[in-house]
Amino acid sequence: MQDEYRTVPRAGVHETEVNRSRFLCALAPAATEQEAQEFIAAVRKEHADATHNCFAYVIGADASVQKASDDGEPGGTAGVPMLQMLLRRDLRYVVAVVTRYYGGVKLGAGGLIRAYGGAVGEALDTLGTITRKRFRLATVTVDHQRAGKVQNDLRSTGREVRDVRYGEAVTLEIALPDADVEAFRAWLADATAGTAGFELGGEAYGDAGS
Repeated sequence: MQDEYRTVPRAGVHETEVNRSRFLCALAPAATEQEAQEFIAAVRKEHADATHNCFAYVIGADASVQKASDDGEPGGTAGVPMLQMLLRRDLRYVVAVVTRYYGGVKLGAGGLIRAYGGAVGEALDTLGTITRKRFRLATVTVDHQRAGKVQNDLRSTGREVRDVRYGEAVTLEIALPDADVEAFRAWLADATAGTAGFELGGEAYGDAGS
């Protein structure tokens, strides 16, 4: 399993023009192949009058799912260069749709490849990317008396507190990089005089800044 991957922070659209043809590249993060397909369907619906709506997506931190479509452009001139641009930039869990409104000037195969790949590259430059790192989820249980200090300490050291629940004790859901688990366990025991509970959960990805 990959320790981190890059994706786009949010959905966005960037437009370029090549020889009077308009190329609109819509990008979005997609957690599953179904999400990617729903995004493609929404863009196609919005631009139903376009000459072509070509797409490419990469799902999985290890890029296990890769799909591309030329949507009527000559084979290999649209979807593949779009996919190659996503892979060249090391992007995962991402979908790109390039909508083309034909402007009357034929671009030829080389021109199409540059236009479609370039539209994705420019859109990525405009939208930016974020790195998401793999974290271990953990649950910390601490008494009410110490909870405030523990929360403050967690935040001041940049730990991600995902959830806080108040019951007989206070339960904090946190995310830790794998490498920090043992050091954190030792810190917690020290900070709470050994009174806190600590339980490791599953894995998730979280933002690590770009």
